Amino acid sequence: MTAESRRAALFLPSLRGGGVERVFLLLARGFADAGYEVDLVAASLTGDYLGQVDARVRAIDLGAPSTLRALPGLARYLRQNRPNFILSGMPHANTVNLLARWLSGYRGRSLVSEHNILSLALRRKSLKEHLTIRLSGFFYRFADGIIAVSSLIAEELAACHRLNPARIRVIYNPVDLPAIRLAGANPPDHPWLRQKKLPVILNAGRLTPQKDQASLLRAFALLRSRLPARLLILGEGPERPALEKLAAELDITEDVELAGFQQEIYAYLTHSDLFVLSSVYEGLPVSLIEALACGAPVVSTDCKSGPAEILENGRCGRLVPVGDPQALADAMEAALRAGGRNPDGLRRAQDFALEKITRQYLAAAGQAGNEGAG
Repeated sequence: MTAESRRAALFLPSLRGGGVERVFLLLARGFADAGYEVDLVAASLTGDYLGQVDARVRAIDLGAPSTLRALPGLARYLRQNRPNFILSGMPHANTVNLLARWLSGYRGRSLVSEHNILSLALRRKSLKEHLTIRLSGFFYRFADGIIAVSSLIAEELAACHRLNPARIRVIYNPVDLPAIRLAGANPPDHPWLRQKKLPVILNAGRLTPQKDQASLLRAFALLRSRLPARLLILGEGPERPALEKLAAELDITEDVELAGFQQEIYAYLTHSDLFVLSSVYEGLPVSLIEALACGAPVVSTDCKSGPAEILENGRCGRLVPVGDPQALADAMEAALRAGGRNPDGLRRAQDFALEKITRQYLAAAGQAGNEGAG
């Protein structure tokens, strides 16, 4: 790296199809747009999003079987490449980031980011994951910047790890608004959306208990008894067999499709009649922000954290209690009968624009004023 060049590094366990990974891919693009040489460093360069790495970004595979065992490789990367700053996300990756800094003698800035509500994560995680989260809190004290993706996450992060709240910055997850508009111009190759005969409700997220698609299926069964509609769920995960069984028990299989993981969801969001988030908890759900950016009407559970903050306490979309199929069905029906797009959502989406969020991250990394044209 020359004296004039600037390098940004992002460290992740892998590029599997998760929300944090999507955020980091966007941030890598944002840093490249700002004139940085960007390295996306992964413990294992595998996962559904591997094909979405920006062509300007150098993807580095540490070839480690676990995040912790990537520590020597990450330390070696820092010694050899000396980026201006390195950013990580998720507790185990954050811990490795900060340990690698110490091990390598790296003198740049190390930033960590937290994307989940810790009180809920600690309640649901295994003992090993519980210890990982607790351990990360000790190391966060040595970070140059601590970032939380919502105000509630920042509050819980400070309380859980006894950190000075003044050291934690709230920076929202970004969305690429021009790319969303471009990708949403044409409907996806799905018969329900290309030749629409009934309203289509969309849900996007991994098929896990956290996303609670079971409550969504029960709500859809209630809705369909009053209003003809279809439900399209994008995502893959361990709950697929249970969800397929539940759909059959509810006798809604002909109007429900579990369409699997989709690399690109913007066209689905743009051409659906309603987006529904049914989660038990979230960090700051990117899919909800993307739905607003597409102008889609939105119904969401009022879960910790993110939805109420994103939707401005209901101004930009309907909020319902967690795990309440009846309330969810009523809100879905009201949204479908109201029809139209979501102008308040389009306005709100501007607050999450990639360029704006990139500037905030660069400020957190001590790079404010150095953003150039890409």
